[in-house]
Amino acid sequence: MKQIVVISGKGGTGKTVLTASFAALAENKILADCDVDAADLHLLLHPEIRKRHVFQSGQTAMINSELCQQCGECIAVCRFSAISNEFHVDPVSCEGCAVCSHICPEKAISMEDNMSGEWFISHTRYGPMVHAKLGIAEENSGKLVALVRENAKRIAQEENRDYVIIDGPPGIGCPVIASITDTDLAVIVTEPTLSGIHDMERVAQVAKHFKIPVKVIVNKYDINRCNTEAIKQMCMKQELEVIAQIPFSEKATESIVNGIPLVEYANNSITEDIRAAWEKIQQIQ
Repeated sequence: MKQIVVISGKGGTGKTVLTASFAALAENKILADCDVDAADLHLLLHPEIRKRHVFQSGQTAMINSELCQQCGECIAVCRFSAISNEFHVDPVSCEGCAVCSHICPEKAISMEDNMSGEWFISHTRYGPMVHAKLGIAEENSGKLVALVRENAKRIAQEENRDYVIIDGPPGIGCPVIASITDTDLAVIVTEPTLSGIHDMERVAQVAKHFKIPVKVIVNKYDINRCNTEAIKQMCMKQELEVIAQIPFSEKATESIVNGIPLVEYANNSITEDIRAAWEKIQQIQ
């Protein structure tokens, strides 16, 4: 079983469009959407949820009004001004540090687990899919990513799947690290813009730090051929293989609007480029 993660240094490079196309091309695979902060792979793969689970992470203080003597000790020690003069806790301001629960002389404050989101095991016409939704303004998305990956890997092992195809988050933060750790290949999707070049270099360094093999796809390469050449030169210096240069096409936008993976929606040179890229990805050892 091979775990392949598709990542990008920045958003908007076409990462999810390519992941959905790989999902349509690959055989005997399971899919995982690890972009839990802004999940969108489901818009192209249309999963039918079979199992739904609550994700709990972090804690919020709760004041028992029957025990509280309104001494004010908790208000005095709260650095986040999360406790009002009426001795109510603002769950948005509370950071879950638990200092108030320790300082309260009446033991009237308890720490309760937050429901931070949900994660799902679903069925798609392309195979099983594990995905998640993080609640608004919730944190610890790295933990939720790890949970999604753990269950995708478990199902892949139980069902003898050949691939786990992971749609990773953009950037270089904790969710990205949780997405790429212990994978067999990271496919970086970039675009020929200054920010695309800069952010591709950063995420490549992250992958290198964790000793993850990397291949690069330059999407919309023809919008700035000079920057595309700069990307190729950078990859050459860092010994990163560019496995595809995909031109800009309105068909990509149309496929998103219609909710169909690009390789199924269009039948042109772009789909052939994506097929060729997937064939090279399959050659990983």
